[in-house]
Amino acid sequence: MRTGAEILADELALNGAGIVYHVPGESFLVALDALSTRHPDIRTISCRHENGAAQMAEAHGKLTGRPGVAFVTRSPGATNAVNGVHTAFQDSSPMVLIVGQVKRSILEREAFMSYDFRTMFAPMAKWVAQIDDAARIPEFVQRAWATALSGRKGPVVLVVPEDVMEERTEVASSVRPARPSHAGTPAAEDLERIFSMLAEAEKPLVIVGGSDWSEAARESIQQFATALGLPVVTTFRRRDIIDHRLDCYVGEIGIGSNPALLANIRETDFILTLNDALSDVNTIGAGYMEGFTLFSIPHPRQKIVHVMADDGDLNRVFQVDLALVADNESCARALAEYPATPRSKHREWSAKLRATLMEERVPQPCPGKIDLPGVMNWLRVRLPDEAIVTNGVGAYATWSQRYFPHYRLHTQLGPISGSMGYSLPAAISAKLTHPERVVVDFVGDGCFQMSSEELATAVQYGANVIIVLYNNGLYGTIRIHEENRLEGRANGTDLVNPDFLMLARAYGAHGERVTTTEEFAPAFERCLAAGKPALIEMVIDPEAIHCRYSLSDLRARREAKARAKGET
Repeated sequence: MRTGAEILADELALNGAGIVYHVPGESFLVALDALSTRHPDIRTISCRHENGAAQMAEAHGKLTGRPGVAFVTRSPGATNAVNGVHTAFQDSSPMVLIVGQVKRSILEREAFMSYDFRTMFAPMAKWVAQIDDAARIPEFVQRAWATALSGRKGPVVLVVPEDVMEERTEVASSVRPARPSHAGTPAAEDLERIFSMLAEAEKPLVIVGGSDWSEAARESIQQFATALGLPVVTTFRRRDIIDHRLDCYVGEIGIGSNPALLANIRETDFILTLNDALSDVNTIGAGYMEGFTLFSIPHPRQKIVHVMADDGDLNRVFQVDLALVADNESCARALAEYPATPRSKHREWSAKLRATLMEERVPQPCPGKIDLPGVMNWLRVRLPDEAIVTNGVGAYATWSQRYFPHYRLHTQLGPISGSMGYSLPAAISAKLTHPERVVVDFVGDGCFQMSSEELATAVQYGANVIIVLYNNGLYGTIRIHEENRLEGRANGTDLVNPDFLMLARAYGAHGERVTTTEEFAPAFERCLAAGKPALIEMVIDPEAIHCRYSLSDLRARREAKARAKGET
């Protein structure tokens, strides 16, 4: 005989949960107690906000390929966690969110903090279920684990009423961990067709993205591209899939991409895209947010082969020449092993694209007293190859996107979903998962204040992350839109910020403030040596709003367009 909470704890342990993130709530206190008494090796991390807990679980799933686990209480705990579930859904990260619910006897009575969570989470989760019988907990956890990991990975939500947690019942534990289903290997005739189209192509391109990359899959796709002289781009915030030192790597598509790269992609005649849904973010053809313009809809000019682990995203927007449901690792291995002959024209084309990347990396002048390209280049030399870098959402992220290359898999954590406040919870999760690795959080002043309370979590659990904070006193991305669309009229994008140095120290973290380039390196070294979480506030000139243009550049362009319009 076990309680539902004990059964749940045993099932989580069986399936390999090593860390559980939560904000404690009365509806699942017995589950936390069962974890601590029955499985003390599972760390329970008490966060300061349910969004932080959910984002930490999402980052764990993205980093490890195994479901991150979070517990939250009923509304408002569950509603606070929605953002993390949405991130996991759009970023294809395996995650299991467990929501404590009111007792079964008062369901459907609008009880205190109760809600129909199955309806609320349904559009953004792979599966949502409520467990109304403690004896069925093993069945539900097994299905949740398998669902989160099968096909295109993503979040699952399990809702458990409080009295189900407390209910005692006799039920056997699962006999083994959940086994997700896997798509197969491309058929021989499909491989022949892929390589036939490739042989006919003058300007081919390989696009890789998504979250389901193992070291073996990465090595296979790098061997395939290198052997045949093919250029490879990564999708938005998936830059770590390919070693940037390899000649086959030519850049990243998505928000803030290299304009020269995008211009060349429009000339391609064959695209092989692996493990990415080709969303609007990854099909920006020009400008800042003009999605679904890189290829024509519904029939692209290029021949396209699209490979995904399930068919939900195939032929959804772009009608392709060959849509394949295949396991990512098996497909990459099959491509690497196929006996194909390299073509000199492909190598020449790849070299042309690689040259645009190398030109892109040449440091450009940066307004203000802090040379951000110089800081990024110094960090790349100083940090180990396996250091993990996180970023949130904002124009500030373009500086690391452009100037900080990645050499190892699973060294970048950033939200495709556009979730501000992501980077600090993600950094904490990364440090708790890999305490031996350096973890650096790039974050803007606005982004930081959406989850700054989790600095207390970092201090409490010894997650010694280093926060590199860009303080320009702006919601920078939105200011860019105001400059472009509202003739520079600002409405709410100016920020009055706290003293970030004092805030960091108040939480018990080490704090530094730098105002010049020369101050950064010694400050960073002190952060590394501090033995506690640390924050470096970089005081940034608002002119340095983006790695490609300043505020003055935006205004000059707008004025030039106005003059041209007046002349016509």
